[in-house]
Amino acid sequence: MLISGGTSGIGLEAAREFLQEGARVCLMGRSAERGQAAVRLLQHEAHGADVCFMAGDVRSKADCSRVVRETVGRFGGLDVLVNSAGIYREGALEDLREEELDDLLDCNVKGVFHLTQAALPALKASRGSVVNVASDAGVHGNYFCAAYCASKGAVVLFTRALALETAAFGVRVNAIAPGDILTPLTEAQLGTGEKREQSLQEMASVYPLRRIGTAEEAAALIVFLASARASFVTGAVYGIDGGLTA
Repeated sequence: MLISGGTSGIGLEAAREFLQEGARVCLMGRSAERGQAAVRLLQHEAHGADVCFMAGDVRSKADCSRVVRETVGRFGGLDVLVNSAGIYREGALEDLREEELDDLLDCNVKGVFHLTQAALPALKASRGSVVNVASDAGVHGNYFCAAYCASKGAVVLFTRALALETAAFGVRVNAIAPGDILTPLTEAQLGTGEKREQSLQEMASVYPLRRIGTAEEAAALIVFLASARASFVTGAVYGIDGGLTA
């Protein structure tokens, strides 16, 4: 299987969960240093784990094609693709610079298109599965978050449309829509020390379960959707948001 954004956060935790299930995993990311560190960590945790890293930027169609080709060559096929790479931006629309919008759309939308398009022939051959990491922000609007919401909303409808397109080939396409999950991306928003604890409490206060989620919880849902246990599930967007969108 291939996981974009697999060197940290939800992607890294998904790799860990898949390896525990006996899968062979390739991580894709932009930083070779972070990629090799992730591989060493996973191999240390699970001796004999078949995990590798391939450097690539999902914003590059050529990188996506190369990484898929090399993954298929290494593993002899591809049965699961997890599109976890993504970036977050917030701010008023009036302050949004064109390069910021381009960066969001290139990574969060075009990156999903590029990598999935490259992987589809192998996934059709294996009757495989795609799991996209969308967001609760792709299901409802958030204040001062129009561009990010638009990018994740695109992933939601891409998931549903592609599920219909590929169903005849036995390929399933689903997505998770997480609320706030405690990852390095979230930690960067929280700050440190007392400020971190206050920010975390404020963030958690909007959730009916009174906390934010963990990467382990998001990864468990990804593994379920990719597995035979979800063999009759396609075109679904699973909220994992502590009741926020209820």
